[in-house]
Amino acid sequence: MRTLPSRLPLVQAPMVGSLSPLAIAVSEAGGLGSLACAALSPAQVREQIGAIRAQTSAPFNVNFFCHTRPAPDDEAQAKWQALLAPYYKEAGLDLSAARTGPGRAPFDEAMCGVIEETRPAVVSFHFGLPDETLLARVRHTGAMIVSSATTVEEARWLEERGVDAIIAQGVEAGGHRGMFLTKDIHAQPGLFALLPQIVDAVSLPVIAAGAIADGRGIAAAFALGASAVQIGTAYMLTPQAGRSGIHRAALRAARDDMTRLTNLYTGRPARGLMTRFMREQGPMNETAPAFPMATGAVDPLRAAFENEGNGDFSVLWSGEAAALAREEDAGALTRQLWEDALKCASSLPSSMASCV
Repeated sequence: MRTLPSRLPLVQAPMVGSLSPLAIAVSEAGGLGSLACAALSPAQVREQIGAIRAQTSAPFNVNFFCHTRPAPDDEAQAKWQALLAPYYKEAGLDLSAARTGPGRAPFDEAMCGVIEETRPAVVSFHFGLPDETLLARVRHTGAMIVSSATTVEEARWLEERGVDAIIAQGVEAGGHRGMFLTKDIHAQPGLFALLPQIVDAVSLPVIAAGAIADGRGIAAAFALGASAVQIGTAYMLTPQAGRSGIHRAALRAARDDMTRLTNLYTGRPARGLMTRFMREQGPMNETAPAFPMATGAVDPLRAAFENEGNGDFSVLWSGEAAALAREEDAGALTRQLWEDALKCASSLPSSMASCV
């Protein structure tokens, strides 16, 4: 059974917009830094991996999406643009600025070539796994292969296909749901219900993900059988996270009841802080085109409003524990999270502490 190659069992969640500086800081501190690659070209992925390796010899993770490209649907795009037309008018934009192309690319031949060339220690996937031919090539590089599960059924599916570890993603987690065997977001369990059931169902290491943002959450996840934890939102206010001023301000003001699952920004359910767009048109809206085709038409609106300092259409991905995010160096935060987790474990009754 393979374990994480990092010194600490802490994985920094891969987050679009957070590039090499965050992965470097976390990896240097002993955690497993991650690079989100779904919004990058193969050349950019190669460049970012090079930047990480220039600053640290520690292992790191690269993450890819595994969705199926949807067929072109002119009718769906027309309905989507009609819904957005009043906002375009408000922003002073011509609707012709709306793009119809995808905003995220799935793992493919070109990306696999970059993995074979650069050989990162860990390669993780979201929305299942790539086809078996590509997966076999990744496995041949020696990389540890990890993917996300939002149900026990998905965890078993991943184990059957030979992954080395499974991320149990609770419904509290920020960003895109990793779901791939179901579309029913209402059936998604919270982490502390999901985690022990996945641990019982598979023989692989399980990484807990979903609103874990401090030592208490880390210790609790280990008590429920996790072998490691994945943390995203807690890093959002670090200087290395690359978040906009609008996003940072929203995170500072966040409360426990301010996130929703929405498909408005990409076409697939993802958790983020509430915006005007989400209040008026969703958060879930059947008009949104299939993932990731919603993105192209929303991006010009987001940019136009953000240029005026307005976050009405901003993508504010966040987990439910945003209020626990800390404004400190990502490396220092990584070390502090683990120290706090150990303190929490040591304060438990001996019969309980032995589980952590």
